[in-house]
This record gives sequence, structure tokens and C-alpha cells, in this order.
Amino acid sequence: MPRIQLLSDHLVNQIAAGEVVERPASALKELLENSIDAGSKNLQIELQAGGTKLLKVIDDGCGIAKDELELALHRHATSKIASMDDLARVGTLGFRGEGLASIASVSRLTLTSRFKDNGELSPHAWRVEADHGRLLDPEPAALAAGTTIEVHELYHQVPARKKFMKSDSTEYAHCAAMIERIALANPDVAFTVIHNGSAKNRWQAGDLNKRAAAIIGDEFVKTGIPVDEGFGSLKLYGIAGSPTLGKSSRESQFFFVNGRFVRDKVVQHALREAYRDVLHHNMHAAFCLFLELDPEGVDVNVHPTKIEVRFRESQAIYRFLITSLSKALAKTTAGASTQDTPASIDPETGEVLAPTAIPPSGELKPQDYAQLAYRHQQAMPLPMANEPFASYGTVSSEPLALYDKMYGDLRYSDSRSDHSQSGTSRNNTAQPAWMKQLEAIRPTANSSTSNDFVPTGFLPSGSAANTSLPEADDSAIPPLGFAMAQLHGVYILSQAQDGMIVVDMHAAHERVVYEKLKTALDLQAMPMQPLLIPHVFAADKLDVATVEDHAEELAGLGLEISVSSPTQLAVRAVPMLLKNSNPVELAQAMLRDIRQVGVSQVLAGRRNELLATMACHGSVRANRSLTIPEMNALLREMEVTERSGQCNHGRPTWFRLSMNDLDKLFMRGQ
Repeated sequence: MPRIQLLSDHLVNQIAAGEVVERPASALKELLENSIDAGSKNLQIELQAGGTKLLKVIDDGCGIAKDELELALHRHATSKIASMDDLARVGTLGFRGEGLASIASVSRLTLTSRFKDNGELSPHAWRVEADHGRLLDPEPAALAAGTTIEVHELYHQVPARKKFMKSDSTEYAHCAAMIERIALANPDVAFTVIHNGSAKNRWQAGDLNKRAAAIIGDEFVKTGIPVDEGFGSLKLYGIAGSPTLGKSSRESQFFFVNGRFVRDKVVQHALREAYRDVLHHNMHAAFCLFLELDPEGVDVNVHPTKIEVRFRESQAIYRFLITSLSKALAKTTAGASTQDTPASIDPETGEVLAPTAIPPSGELKPQDYAQLAYRHQQAMPLPMANEPFASYGTVSSEPLALYDKMYGDLRYSDSRSDHSQSGTSRNNTAQPAWMKQLEAIRPTANSSTSNDFVPTGFLPSGSAANTSLPEADDSAIPPLGFAMAQLHGVYILSQAQDGMIVVDMHAAHERVVYEKLKTALDLQAMPMQPLLIPHVFAADKLDVATVEDHAEELAGLGLEISVSSPTQLAVRAVPMLLKNSNPVELAQAMLRDIRQVGVSQVLAGRRNELLATMACHGSVRANRSLTIPEMNALLREMEVTERSGQCNHGRPTWFRLSMNDLDKLFMRGQ
């Protein structure tokens, strides 16, 4: 049996390198984090062969003093912490002091730095070299400011490690992904990336929107939902991607804790639950979110590469994340613009729209919109080819003639005598644009204006076809406009102030019904269904302890579980809504989720899945004919329903075609 002995420092560093420096991207991450901690505002990154031949980082930070250069390459030497108290509230990206030493033990490393103290630069820079752990004496060097680190031949003399390297293109892809994460976390820092002598990316310093647009995409920013929520020392801000732009992978998910990119099970579960109601099937949401909290509330020293963290109050963090993000996603009502979205950008599709003058939706109530719907339009039957419009003279005036027949007695019943006597029109300043066009070609008083086209069945209750209605206000057109027709029993065509809206009536009504079901259920206690024969199943000690600790909370969620023996549990009642589910599988899944994320949101996902099914079967189906008032009522409901931009399966419920889009289709103005 070999005897226990102390390992050499060089071997210890190489063992540490196996944990910290997994691949070139890991080494580059350590170098960039040191540059960010040094206050750099411009970073230039040069790579060769995916980082296996050369990793070079040039920054303009504060630099390193001459007498600290050699110390920087020693294990556990750092300027970030000095005591246990500092370790408990780490506020920098790096703090262990083993990154440079580990990299230097498996490569040829050159460190050149010019120290800046209180704004004054040292007379010149100094350089120190390390060849696979063997340090050379510092020597003078030329450098304007900051620090330059070069890492040559990573793992060249460690063939056992080098054989696990992938191709150059794969290693570069990992490096590029890591650079993007750090660039997103620091939008005020300029980045330049060069690979094999050619510039790959150059991001100027700016704000988060510009940096996210450059890395994740313009569409993500244009359609994204701004998030800015806070509670106590917790703050969540950033951009949540539109649910309609779901991805097939998680590559566009970026979450940062105090500026550090992390992957945490609690965080991922909370974000997934927040998107559950609006994301389509197995698609993944895109987001770029930042969580800020007291450094003492998070432990970043739980993973060799610091990509995982542990929260001191994980349940509080979970509740804050799901509440904040759900609140932001709930603002995606159909036709509504987010607070930070320009008025010329459609929040759902990201289209550039014509300038509009729509008043804030808070000034009008849904019932006001319903009344305006009757005033602006009635059912519009398509005229047959043999129906004459002789009084209007041209074929192009047929739609105007139809509108005039529909609205003539309603709009001008009180003023027709004035027209016949003076021949002058009404004050154009008080008329919508389409009424001014009617005025220009309106028949004389002795022309026949039959009221046969006015469908009295679509008028408000108690109104007659010749009832005089108040003037319509074109500036009060609601966000989704007024319904015009139904297409193939599937889509509703609506005229908005800036173009046309197409609505999937089943998807839209499905969301409206779903939100109503959730609200009705939340206002009542969870009903329970007692089981005639309890379902007994084997359980481990953790499950038994969970039941003993959270029995009351489980009963409040509608699930009654008792301990039958130290190794068995019995399900005695289940939620009424889930009475047809497998009690044992339901109990096991809930207990597992409770151990991971707590009891507060466990049942929400399963309950919502059931409500989604109920809403799907209870909403209007395709090929069902709707009347104009029914269509308008659905549009008004969409405008006041949370998350109505998507159905509960994540499909979009509406789409806008602006006048600019329609003009392009018909090449108008070209």
C-alpha cells in the first residue's frame, strides 16, 4: 500500500487545472473575469485554433504592480478577499486566486501589465513568463496601459488532457458562447473578438438593448417584454422574450446573478413555470434577465467553475422570480404596447407601424368599445354582381355606396334637410376620414337611399334602423379595431386605425376562457375528493419527512397524505379537479417538486394543465359562424385579458398587417 505524502505544488496546480480549466473556453473565462474585475472598459480577445494554440486578452484596467506579478501566478493569491467575512459576501467575479496559477501550470503563459494607481501610470510595464509552472524573473516591457495575457499551447505537455479536446471549430464555438455571456453581463464594456487573424465580432459599449440586439437578435429586443421588478434587496430586470418566439433549444437563455452567468435549478424551474401558460408545447423561452441581491444571500463558492450558486433563501428567490416574471408576462394583452416599447413598434410582431393617435386604453371601458363598435359599423354583406350602384357612377365607389346605405339614415337623419336646402356639407373637422370621402360623392337628396341593407338584428337592443346615433370618434378606435368579417369560420378580420388585424378566434377565445377559469378557481378554496380506499405506496425517508413537515400545506392544495409506516404513505384525498389522475403518481410528483422548489407553486402547473384542457373544449371551435357583435365582443375581451397575445398552448392569437405592409404587397408607391 503506497504511503500518504504531500503532492508538489506543480502537481497540485495541474489537478486544479483539471477542475477549473476544462477547455480553452474555461481558461478564457478566468482571464476575462479578471479583466472585468480590474475595471476594464475595452477588451480585445485574440484566439488561434479555437483557443488551443493561443488565448490573448488585452484590457485597459488598473493593471498589476511589479512586485505582485509573480504573486499573481501563485496558487490562492488574490486581491479580492482577505477573510471569511469577505468570502461570505463576494462581490467580484473572481476571488479564489487559483485561475492564473492553474492555467500557467498547463501552458506557456506571458503576463504583461502596467500598473495605474490613483490615475497615475507607472513609468513602464513589466512582464513575467511561466512555462508549464516554471516562473521566470520579471523584466521591463512596453505597454500603454492595462494588462495583456497570452496563453500558448494549452495542455500541449499534458497529452492525457489534450486528447479530450474537440475540433478547433467546436472549441471556438464554446469560447464564443462564453464571450457572449460576459458581454451581455457588461454592456458598458466594448469587446473585440479576433479568431485566426480575422475579426469575428466587435461590440461597442452601450446599453442592454443594443448589446442584446447584437448578440441575441433584433427581433428578440423588438418583441421582448421589459422586466423591472423589485422587492426589498431583490431586483429583477432585463428582457423577457416574447412567448411567440419560442426556441427549440435553451441557447438564448441568459440569467445573471449579481453580474455572474449561472445555471440554477431553482431559477430554471421558476422561469419555466412563469412561461408555462404562454409558451407553445416543448419550446423554450428566450430571455436575458439579471437578478441583484445582497452578496451575503448567495453562495458562489459551490462549483469549481462558479456556474452554479446556492441561495440562502431559495424559496423567497423562487417566489420573487415567478411573481415578477409572471407579472411582466401578464401585461401582454392583445393590442397593448409595453411601457418601454416605442409606439411605432408593434409589441407582438416587432413591425414598424405608421404613426397613430390612439388614446391610452385606460381612458375607455370595454362597454364603451362595444358601443363604438355599433356606431362604427354593422354587418357588411358582400353585394352580388347584379346589384346596381348607378347612383354612384363607378365600380370603385361600390364599397363607399354600401357604407352610405348602411350608415346614411343613422348618421345624417338629423341633418338631411340642411343638406337639401344649402347643399353644403357638415363641418369636415368633426368627421372621420371615411365620412369625408362619402361626403364628396354622396347622392343628392332625391336619390334613393334604401335602408334595406341595414341589418336591424345587429343594432343595440331597443334601437330602430332609423335611430339617430351620436357622432363616431375615429380617435377612439380600440387597439384591435372593429370586426369586419369572418374568414372560413376560423379567422376574424378587423379594421384597426393603422391597418388590418387577423385574429384566430379559437386561440383567442381559448385564452379568455382559460384566464376566467383560473380567476374563478383562485377565489375559492381548493375542493377535495376523498378516496373510498386510500392508495398506499412505498416511500423513502425524505418523502415521509416532507409529508410530516408540510401536511397542512398539502391539505390546502387539496392533497391529503398520511404516514402509514416509516416506509409507507397513504393518499386519502386528491384535488377535485384532478380526481381522474393517478393518486400515487400525483403524490410522488408533488413531493418531489416540494423538495426542490417548495409547496407554494407545486400544484399550479398541473392545475393549469387541466384548466387549459377545459378551456380548449369550452371555447368556440372552427367553422362556427359568429355575428359581428360576437366578434367585437371577443376583440374587446382580448384587450382586457392578461396574456391574450398567446393561447394557453403558446400559439399567437392575432397578427397585424399595417398599411405599409399592404402597400408593399400591391407595390403602391413603387
